[in-house]
Amino acid sequence: MVKYKKSEEKRKQILSAAFRALSEHGYDAVTLQTIADYAEVSKGVVHYYFTSKEAVLVELLEWLTGKISARERAAVAEQHTAEGKLHAYIDSAFAGPAQNRSFYRVYLDFLSRASRSPVYREINQRFYDSCASISTEVLQLGQQEGIYDKQLTPQATAPVIRAIIDGCLIQWLMADQDELHAHFKDSCYTAVGRVLGV
Repeated sequence: MVKYKKSEEKRKQILSAAFRALSEHGYDAVTLQTIADYAEVSKGVVHYYFTSKEAVLVELLEWLTGKISARERAAVAEQHTAEGKLHAYIDSAFAGPAQNRSFYRVYLDFLSRASRSPVYREINQRFYDSCASISTEVLQLGQQEGIYDKQLTPQATAPVIRAIIDGCLIQWLMADQDELHAHFKDSCYTAVGRVLGV
């Protein structure tokens, strides 16, 4: 049990290092040696846990999107009204300038390869399925409460909600101004509200 725990901690250390390396240098510039340097271990240690750079990055995308999904789901679960859940969802997605910058730098690198990589596409689809589940929960509760347009369907509306969230965060990232983070979050909430018929 102790050995297993240490093994999992080492894997997480390597994945965390890979995330930092990708955020700072980009997908193409990162090698197994770069990841080892960031993890402060030898390249051999990285090889012990992962057969290749690609193996590290596949698990990194799974780990990252899983963490984001879990955080967003937990935030939404704490609320009991549609508006509360929607605010919690958007607040969780807009985690903060530093967190959002690091995540979207890495995530956009992955997305640029997803159209040519079935593995990345499959992991990303699971992430979007989780996002759609949250948006569906918010929409249906709001419809029950009588505050959202009853004609909206989860199939058509849920992907649009995530598209607005990601679009606002990417626009913020491209603006390269941390002080605009709150403005883009407010704009995101307003845009999603319009989609929902508020």
